[in-house]
Amino acid sequence: MSKKQRCLMMESLPHEVVECILERLDADPLLRFKAVSKQWKSTIESPFFQRRQFTQRQQSGNPDVLMVSRCADINSEIEALTTLVLGSSSSVKIPTPWEEEEEEDKEYSVSQDSCDGLVCLFDNFKSGFVFNPATRWYHPLPLCQLQQLLIAIGDGFYDLGYRVSRLGFGKDKLTGTYKPVWLYNSIEIGLENATTCEVFDFSTNAWRYVSPAAPYRIVGCPAPVCVDGSLHWFTECEETKILSFDLHTETFQVVSKAPFANVDGFGFDIVMCNLDNRLCVSEMKLPNQVIWSFNSGNKTWHKMCSINLDITSRWFGPTQVCALLPLALLDGKKKKKKKKKKLLFYCRVRKRTMVVHDNETKSYDVAFEADSIGHPVCYFPSLISIS
Repeated sequence: MSKKQRCLMMESLPHEVVECILERLDADPLLRFKAVSKQWKSTIESPFFQRRQFTQRQQSGNPDVLMVSRCADINSEIEALTTLVLGSSSSVKIPTPWEEEEEEDKEYSVSQDSCDGLVCLFDNFKSGFVFNPATRWYHPLPLCQLQQLLIAIGDGFYDLGYRVSRLGFGKDKLTGTYKPVWLYNSIEIGLENATTCEVFDFSTNAWRYVSPAAPYRIVGCPAPVCVDGSLHWFTECEETKILSFDLHTETFQVVSKAPFANVDGFGFDIVMCNLDNRLCVSEMKLPNQVIWSFNSGNKTWHKMCSINLDITSRWFGPTQVCALLPLALLDGKKKKKKKKKKLLFYCRVRKRTMVVHDNETKSYDVAFEADSIGHPVCYFPSLISIS
């Protein structure tokens, strides 16, 4: 039976049944199926359908990985976005739809978290984008006040010893509103407050200040992490704390003291991550890397697993400078097992190799080896955009 015949056969079914079938499909075929009929197009473009389809995709398997990198040619200045399907040796380069609008080459970092299949690309001195890798939809972000200040200071900000914090990206779990957030230490760049917080509002297409800002200075190097509707940072103080920003109330609070050694001003030996919607911390304690998991109910931490750095040195080198970054917990081959056993992680220095650690068998395997260094983020492909 041809594809056209199968589509005609589905059209003869009640549309409620067709919707149930379509929502179990991946984003790529759904984009093509919009051409079948006006009714199918209307269904696939419906925000309600897109949410259901995304939920199905989340529950059906492992995430894909978006790798933001330069091209393999050392002389090339072209930004490359590549999507990797875990468990497959293939990768697909994604054309960036904003390339024709660019007047100069740009190299982006990517937010550590994705939200509903959306990722946030940013640069300290240039406008960024919220981007859907599956549909190529994107929304440009104008310069925030921090970026304008850095541009005005110029190369002088290096002389100040100022470490620019990374952009956070999350979603208000009550309203469903997406929010890029830039929290940064601000005394060094001539502002009065210890910290300043800017939030991008898609409804006005503008950045706005949040007041009061964070009560503590933050460690700039580790990226903020979004878990359960809040962004999280390490505090820069004698006793390291976990600071959270509720994306609904837009207020800060300390959620926990850190159960590990105090973080220095650089934060190279420790990093936060989101594993199955749980706040986790990856701490380098030579010769191991310890992954801690936070229980938000009773405010306690427990050791999830440990990575042997002597073993990973075959891919990441004998000298480990930064804590390894966990990217995701993965399903094993035995689908009946509900608990995910495998940890996907990569080296923040080498930025080429992703490794999978099976905590049950204590084995290590290479998941992907990139041609050039890059910044990875896990995401579930979706049809969702921001109107």
